[in-house]
Amino acid sequence: MEGLGMGCRSFPTHWQLLPLAEALDALIDYRGKTPKKTDTGIPLITAKIVKNGKILPVSEFIAEEDYDEWMVRGLPQVGDVVVTTEAPLGEVAQLEDCNVALAQRIVTLRGAKEILESDYLRYVMQGPYVQGQLEARASGSTVKGIKQSELRKVLLPIPPKQEQTKIAKILKSIDNKIQINNQTNQTLEQIAQAIFKSWFVDFEPVKAKINALAAGGSQEDALLAAMQAISGKDKAQLTQLQTENPDYYNQLRTTAELFPAAMHDSELGEIPRGWSASTVGEEFGVTMGQSPPGSTYNEESEGIPFFQGRRDFGKRFPSERVYCTAPKRMANKGDTLLSVRAPVGDSNIALTDCCIGRGLAALRHKSQSSSFTYYSVKQLGKELASYDSEGTVFGSINQKNLKALSVIKPCAQLVGAFESYAGSLDKTIFTKSKESQTLKQTRDTLLPKLLSGELIIKGIRI
Repeated sequence: MEGLGMGCRSFPTHWQLLPLAEALDALIDYRGKTPKKTDTGIPLITAKIVKNGKILPVSEFIAEEDYDEWMVRGLPQVGDVVVTTEAPLGEVAQLEDCNVALAQRIVTLRGAKEILESDYLRYVMQGPYVQGQLEARASGSTVKGIKQSELRKVLLPIPPKQEQTKIAKILKSIDNKIQINNQTNQTLEQIAQAIFKSWFVDFEPVKAKINALAAGGSQEDALLAAMQAISGKDKAQLTQLQTENPDYYNQLRTTAELFPAAMHDSELGEIPRGWSASTVGEEFGVTMGQSPPGSTYNEESEGIPFFQGRRDFGKRFPSERVYCTAPKRMANKGDTLLSVRAPVGDSNIALTDCCIGRGLAALRHKSQSSSFTYYSVKQLGKELASYDSEGTVFGSINQKNLKALSVIKPCAQLVGAFESYAGSLDKTIFTKSKESQTLKQTRDTLLPKLLSGELIIKGIRI
């Protein structure tokens, strides 16, 4: 069998070792074709959105009327496995929707019904044995890619279908828990971001007070209107809350009292009376990253966690486990880490003290409010994104321009109140993020052992 010696290793004797071509019912390859892209229509799966076992949100589409003409080489099915063949090579994910179009640098694999389960195919393609073969069979001096003829020769270790199902079930259960955590965190973050926008961007509690007074209401009416704006409850619900949960009602009332009942002009336009226009440099401590010598990096947990900005930096909580023994610049636990090189504006929160390298900045509001810092930086997204086109090669924002960005300065008590509201949400996000990191480490440890037959699977219900 051709290629059997390439990275060949021992597998259980009852497993098959088959070339990919002999284990598939379909291999769909659209290389050599470029679809006409539109702003809406059928989602287009491109290589750049297949990452870490997932398909990221789609940003490109093809017109519905072009779909049949484009997809003449084969139609995808739910459960099919997509693999990137170039830039990057070897990223793997599984389709959950068949109403998609396939772009260049993507191949779609469908296991033969009697031989290969789709869920197992997903994981075996991610495993080190197959990934090593993809790398070995790739060609290209600058950007590595694999030809279809070479891809077909890649060997798959294939246990009996019942074992495949058990292996995939273990790994998928971990991935599903990670996905649930991620979805929960996204919801919690959206809630916190909505509170920030209501209080510090749209000034809804302030405007509620103004409108109540303009309608002839009393100061008490204005306060109740602000409480409604903050809580999303009507008068009857607030009355009920006062009886059933007086502590929360009093907290809500105290928060509402912190909002003024008038606006005034500023450099940022009309803002609440008593608040002022300021800058990032005046309101936040800013530490620009500096990369230590490359020889001080390692993946063996020696030193402290190290992060630097790059295109796949992520949206919240860095999770890479790279360490550094000679840090140059430090960020503290809870600091907002901001990408200051393309894509400028990506941000997350440091789960622990860490070293930050080139391309990152660490920010912390002078109140030490971690949540207020993070959501303030998120609110600067559009201004930061405008720097993506700056520079000769990569977009970037320097320290001077970052510190000069305009921000609003509310009263200190209101920043503290926001921390109380959003901080509790962020604590849950921290907990679930840490849990997901542990789950990922467990999955990454189990995956090669399960796919090599090193671990024997027994007693798992299918």
